[in-house]
Amino acid sequence: MRVLIACERSGIVREAFRRLGHDAWSCDLEPAEDNGHHFTADALEVAYELDGWDLMIAHPECRYLSVSGLHWNHRRPERAALTEQAAEFALALWNAPITRVALENPVGILSSRIRKPDQIIQPYQFGEDASKATCLWLRNLRTLRPTQRVAGRIVNGKERWANQTDSGQNRLGPSPTRSMDRARTYQGIADAMSRQWGSPESSWQTVSTEVGQVEIPLEQARA
Repeated sequence: MRVLIACERSGIVREAFRRLGHDAWSCDLEPAEDNGHHFTADALEVAYELDGWDLMIAHPECRYLSVSGLHWNHRRPERAALTEQAAEFALALWNAPITRVALENPVGILSSRIRKPDQIIQPYQFGEDASKATCLWLRNLRTLRPTQRVAGRIVNGKERWANQTDSGQNRLGPSPTRSMDRARTYQGIADAMSRQWGSPESSWQTVSTEVGQVEIPLEQARA
């Protein structure tokens, strides 16, 4: 499969697919951290103008889209325009002319701009000692199956994971790379994406039948 990982600099998801033999490329306005197979370009240009992509996994920046960022719009009204720009960009990625699309973002404004997410996943469902609720909007892809649950430590009756303080806050302190570090895809999730979405069997389409809406394999839907 030819796979585009949009808005990724780390190469984590891209390399998970390449290890399985796929022709995977990442894309971002900044160069790749690992000097791997990467387009330093606008993700929309790559998605819309380069043909032949079988799958796109997009990670639009969440700074102006997530619930944790939206509350700042009331204190700083100039951020509202940036939220609109970010939402339009994410929506354009979602509507890219690629058959299989997964869009990833935290809980935020995209639930009203696109639809409610098809799935909300946690790193601890995929072998990672971490908590980070991540929404997935999926087109012609099945939801990810959890691979291995990692139990958190119990603090006052609640589970907390290694990336959290006892009160549930993120452990990462202020730094120039904090935003990038928080945005990285966990390896367990990247591996699940490549293994579960990197085959024709992973691609399904919802169609209308006499008995209602059902999922059928994408190749069968095309036939």
